Amino acid sequence: MFLFTLVLVVLFLPEADTLTCECVPGPYVNCSKETTKCPSQYDRCLVATEVKVKGGANVTERNYKGCITSDLCLNYSINVGAYRIVQSSKCCSEDLCNAQINYTKPEYNSTTNGKKCFSCDGENCTKTLNCAGDENYCVKVTGKSLTLKGCASELACLDKAASLVNEFTGSNISCCQGDYCNSASNTIKNPFRPLVSAISFFRS
Repeated sequence: MFLFTLVLVVLFLPEADTLTCECVPGPYVNCSKETTKCPSQYDRCLVATEVKVKGGANVTERNYKGCITSDLCLNYSINVGAYRIVQSSKCCSEDLCNAQINYTKPEYNSTTNGKKCFSCDGENCTKTLNCAGDENYCVKVTGKSLTLKGCASELACLDKAASLVNEFTGSNISCCQGDYCNSASNTIKNPFRPLVSAISFFRS
């Protein structure tokens, strides 16, 4: 009798409330409807704009919305010399709250900060890149058929981003501190998958 009662209790327990967000497909968001019920681990609705900058001008802009965890609601910058990726993010925690938030183009600081990293020019990956703004890390991106090197902001190097972004790209990124530490001959600390979908975005 006790077992039967326990089964009934479990069957009729109310489902845990999960967040509902407006959804617009983007680099890290897949959706087929205008709204989406978030998985239980996602506690924020996201509004993000990701821009590819070349020669000081925006050449590609992606706006997207969806579900995210609070620790991945990030503003970041990655510079590989030929291009720079900058993202601005806003997050909220109420159902459909991101429907009321406008997209915001990210601001980027082009003033050099004194840090120097290697970047790639074709197959030559020993070119010097002068980092700018808050890009205080050197970075190396390795894909199946492409290697990129450059500068990255600290938030682009968070380990917590690895599991989420690995669902969308097979590239590997390593970050390190110290001038020219992203040399191929060095062992780079803090390996993780990319925070940006670098391979597909830089080739677009």
